[in-house]
Amino acid sequence: MGKINWGRVILGGIVAGVVIDLVAYVVNSYVWAQQNDAMMRRLNIQLRPHAIPVFLLEGLLLGIAAVWAYSVARPRYGAGPKTAVITALGVWFIGSFLPTVDNWAIGIVHSRMACAGTLVDLVTLIVASLIGASLYKEAGGATPGVAAR
Repeated sequence: MGKINWGRVILGGIVAGVVIDLVAYVVNSYVWAQQNDAMMRRLNIQLRPHAIPVFLLEGLLLGIAAVWAYSVARPRYGAGPKTAVITALGVWFIGSFLPTVDNWAIGIVHSRMACAGTLVDLVTLIVASLIGASLYKEAGGATPGVAAR
């Protein structure tokens, strides 16, 4: 097994994170703007001044996590889109689905918004993971899926 190429994890992760952030911006600012506004009014809260940079950083970290998961799974499942999708599913489950279930269970988000949000997150994470993983190459020139002897 080759060593993880951290430079490529960061590079691919940042690209994946930009995809995640762009989709989140469009969806939250335009598609669900009214629903988000209604939810904030219902909860009687306002975004904190530093919320947007935190959201952007979170998207970048999620992208890096997706490419890191791909780099870890790549030697076991092989390089390519199938592995990127499998690892994206795992990152989505932990990073989107479970937190959304919590927010739904305590009444922060309604059922329709929870379902739609997790589906958008799933598609976004798969696409971002595919793009980020396409930039990943193992360190040391090891052949993917071939164990060192």
